Amino acid sequence: FVATLLRASGARFSLPAPTLARGLGLGLLVTVQSGCLYSAVARIPVALALLVFNTFPVLLALLSWASGGERPVRRVWVAMPIALAGLALALDVAGMAGFGGAGSGGTGAGAGGASSGGAMGEGVAYAFGASVAFATVLHLTTRWLGEVDGRLRTLMLMSVVSAVTLVAGAVRGGFALPADATGWVGLGLLTVLYSTAITAFFVVLPRLGAVNNAAIMNFEPIAALGMGWIVLGQVIAPVQVAGALVVIGAIVLLTTGKRA
Repeated sequence: FVATLLRASGARFSLPAPTLARGLGLGLLVTVQSGCLYSAVARIPVALALLVFNTFPVLLALLSWASGGERPVRRVWVAMPIALAGLALALDVAGMAGFGGAGSGGTGAGAGGASSGGAMGEGVAYAFGASVAFATVLHLTTRWLGEVDGRLRTLMLMSVVSAVTLVAGAVRGGFALPADATGWVGLGLLTVLYSTAITAFFVVLPRLGAVNNAAIMNFEPIAALGMGWIVLGQVIAPVQVAGALVVIGAIVLLTTGKRA
């Protein structure tokens, strides 16, 4: 779809060889990030996996600063830990109740709350690996591909993810297709919504200033929490609502006032 959109708009597909190589490399990093995150939720509760993964704004700020890039403003260092604390409450990490996001069924994937010590350690390591990979993608996208059409960036990255996933799936015995109409509708909606979101994300990323706005991305689990309540009828505890408000407050703190 993105390729068709690009061709219809007359955009150029040709890129200098170094830029293309960098884009393909970032695609491999996105593949690592996706694989690590799904591996994490297969071993530990979704809430804990998402909390560990959502440390990526902090890692992005440190990575950019260490490499001589964009220096985080003071309010970033205040807003980020507040947002993480709010996420811990909103995702009910203490109770390991999760919130049923990403098709988890409420308590994460198969490991659930009964994860053994080894599985818990593996899950946390996978989630942190996803965080490191995603922070690196955000950092390098703005440095390496900032001038590339955002739709073309998306096409490169997602093409690599698709190719690696298809090969890995074939090697591991193929794919399990949906068994009924509900499954196919869900798969179709996932394809449309995710592709739209990831395209928009990589279009606006260089314009946002990834370091000083990365904590805004912590709103994603809050949105999933709200949709789980509205669409799926899942119960949200008062402490989770309070955590959501804390995250929103941190985002407001981050995006208002003086940029210093």
